[in-house]
Amino acid sequence: VQLQASGGGVVQPGGSLRLSCAASGSIFDINRMGWYRQAPGKQRELVAVITRGRVTNYADAVKGRFTVSRDNAKNTVYLQMNSLKPEDTAVYYCNAVIQTTMGSNTYLYWGQGTLVTVSS
Repeated sequence: VQLQASGGGVVQPGGSLRLSCAASGSIFDINRMGWYRQAPGKQRELVAVITRGRVTNYADAVKGRFTVSRDNAKNTVYLQMNSLKPEDTAVYYCNAVIQTTMGSNTYLYWGQGTLVTVSS
């Protein structure tokens, strides 16, 4: 199983970016999918998560500005980021709780990270 994140880049304050993360490989079911971020010198922190039933949870710092969504048919999770601030600058990582075969345990997989830089 692999998670491939994309969509990072450089954007001015107030701008928008959309991140994508596609899961591929031997996948029977994907439960929770989410986004985390790690700024320089800081610990990795939760940004947003979404369940299979599309129940969402957000970090207070991004509520009202970021929207997490998923396409179950494509095994893909998205993060729409609006009104970006310099403090949103970080490497953004996706993860997913995946069951690879029917009846198997679930495991947490991580993507490779994509850099978002918010700067004028």
